[in-house]
This record gives sequence, C-alpha cells and structure tokens, in this order.
Amino acid sequence: MENNIELHERERSALRAFEKEEAYMRAQKKVKALMGFYWHLASYVIVNLFIIILIVTYGGRLFSFGTFATALFWGIGLLFHFLGVFGPDFMFGKNWEERKIKQLMDKENKHWE
Repeated sequence: MENNIELHERERSALRAFEKEEAYMRAQKKVKALMGFYWHLASYVIVNLFIIILIVTYGGRLFSFGTFATALFWGIGLLFHFLGVFGPDFMFGKNWEERKIKQLMDKENKHWE
C-alpha cells in the first residue's frame, strides 16, 4: 500500500512540474509576442514620421492621401497584429459584462441610500 501512495505522489509531483513548465512556456511565448508587437509599433511610428517629414520637406502637401497612405495601410496591418497579440477581447475582456453590471448596480444602490 505504501508503494502505491509513493507512486501517486511521484506522479503528482511530475504532473505539477510539467504544468509549471507548460505555464512558463506559455508565458514566454506571450512575452515574445508582446515584444514583437511593441517593436512593430515602434518601427511603424519612426518610419512613418520619417516618410511624412520627407514628403513635406520636399514640397509635398501635408494633408493629402499620398502623405499618409503608407501609414494608413501599414496601420491596418498593425491593427491585425495588435488583435493577434492582445485578442479581440482586449477592450471588453472576458468578465467585462459582469464587472460593468456590478459597477452600475453599486452606483444605483448608492443613489438610493
């Protein structure tokens, strides 16, 4: 019987170690995705500012489609990268609806007190 208990403890310990390693790998993957997005965002800002400054410096109009075309189309790609990293639930989140209902109910209760 004692052997059986030891075996289960070793299995649980191995399972916990595996779960910790798996959680670490998921977190590491998320951090790499975040870093990739932030580098993408930084290069977007720097390159597009440079392009706009060059266009305006060499006689182009500031408020024309051509001046901001690169920023617009690259921005669409950046938006999709953002959604890929942060997910479509970024703004509202998983528990947003419940939190908002609780907030509004608390506000309503304070109103009646």
